[in-house]
Amino acid sequence: MRGENVTQVSAFILVGFPTAPRLQYLLFLLFLLTYLFVLVENLAIILTVWGSPSLHRPMYYFLGSMSFLELWYVCDIIPKMLDGFLLQRRRISFVGCMTQLYFFSSLVGTECVLLASMAYDRYVAICHPLHYQAIMTTGLCVQLVAFSFMSGFTVSVIKVYFISSATFCGSNVLNHFFCDVSPILRLACMDYSTAELVDFVLAFLILVLLLVATVLSYGHVTLAVLRMPSATGRWRAFSTCASHLTVVTIFYTALLFMYVRPQAIDSRSSNKLISAVYTVLTPIINPLIYCLRNKEFKGALKMALGFG
Repeated sequence: MRGENVTQVSAFILVGFPTAPRLQYLLFLLFLLTYLFVLVENLAIILTVWGSPSLHRPMYYFLGSMSFLELWYVCDIIPKMLDGFLLQRRRISFVGCMTQLYFFSSLVGTECVLLASMAYDRYVAICHPLHYQAIMTTGLCVQLVAFSFMSGFTVSVIKVYFISSATFCGSNVLNHFFCDVSPILRLACMDYSTAELVDFVLAFLILVLLLVATVLSYGHVTLAVLRMPSATGRWRAFSTCASHLTVVTIFYTALLFMYVRPQAIDSRSSNKLISAVYTVLTPIINPLIYCLRNKEFKGALKMALGFG
């Protein structure tokens, strides 16, 4: 690019889900209903945990924090999608794109730490039941939640700084429905190896190491459950972990598929669908997975709604 005039890109065009105009209105309605449903169900969980003294325990504090996180996910991604579907306004400023990327990246990192913290909570509950209340105090729970958000939002500052420092002077068409790392870097017109390396190292530290920590916690839990003499005790112990294991499996499967494989995001629509799993679908199903099988929470919810 030496010797040429370089015009810095000031905005990007989000391709989204290109379809016929009528289908765009259908997608708008679908995602609007999804957005409202996520808001209602996660707010219901937060308010139920907050207003029910019987749920003022570490496990439910974590569930409330997870619901708060899910609200941030959809509020970061879906409003711009709805704008594109209904009004066909697919332009997003450079600053707006980096802001969306920062919050999305921060939320992913926060969720990784939060899921590892929840795995530790289950490890203590099953492997050290007699010491659970002494170890998993309200203070420790608050510290773990605070650390989850602080680490996620701090690490993302470094990532977004290097990505925003890259030079974008060619095409500004972003083949995605939101600002994500790989499609943004594909538009860089100069060397972005430093930004790519920083992103890889941080992704490894956050995704892989925390996944290993989560797996180790559940490895110890599995051994402890298998050593239980009672079949009823084994089933009860397993049922307390099943919901969290399901959420961890869905989250990391989608995430590893997108970011650990080579050329994580390309022009194929399947990649957008995978992205939609952890940006739109998981905020819907996570509360259902956690709460539908939890009799204590359902009882508290009924009491909060006046049906108890």
